[in-house]
Amino acid sequence: MTTALEVASAVRDPELPVLTLADLGVLREVSEQDGRVVVTITPTYSGCPAIDEMGADLRRSLVSAGYEDVEVRLSLSPAWTTDWISDEGRSKLAAAGIAPPSRIGPSVAGPVPLNLVPPSRQVACPQCGSLNTSEISRFGSTACKALRRCNACAEPFEHVKEI
Repeated sequence: MTTALEVASAVRDPELPVLTLADLGVLREVSEQDGRVVVTITPTYSGCPAIDEMGADLRRSLVSAGYEDVEVRLSLSPAWTTDWISDEGRSKLAAAGIAPPSRIGPSVAGPVPLNLVPPSRQVACPQCGSLNTSEISRFGSTACKALRRCNACAEPFEHVKEI
C-alpha cells in the first residue's frame, strides 16, 4: 500500500495544476495513527478560494488509496509564504511558462516598514529569460498571480507574486 504521505504529496493544486500541494508548500504534515490519517495544510492566504477543493482532493485521493478515516486540518500559523515553494515547484512553474516568485528570505521581527509605492520588480520572462518585462495587470487568472509581458519577445506570461 502506498503511504498516506506519498498519496497526499501527489495531489495537484486546483489553481496551478502543474504543481502538487507538496511542490507549492501548502502540504505541511501527514500523519498516520491507528488507521486514521490527519493531513495539515496551510492555505496560500486566509481567503484562498481553492482551500475547500484542496481538502476535498486530498480526502478523495486518500480514500481511493484505501484510507477510510481521513481528516484535513487547516493551519494558519505560520502563514504561508512563496519561499515554501520547492525548487522543483519553481522549475515546474517556469517550464509551464509561469514566472516563479523570487525568494523573500526570513522575516525580521519588529516594526514592519510601510511603503505606499509598490517595489519595482525585475521578473525574468519564462520564454526567453529577458528581464525587460512589464506588468500588464496586478491580477492574473488567480489573485496570487500577476499578468506580465516580455518587452523583448512580446510574449505575455503570468508571474506568481511574492508573499
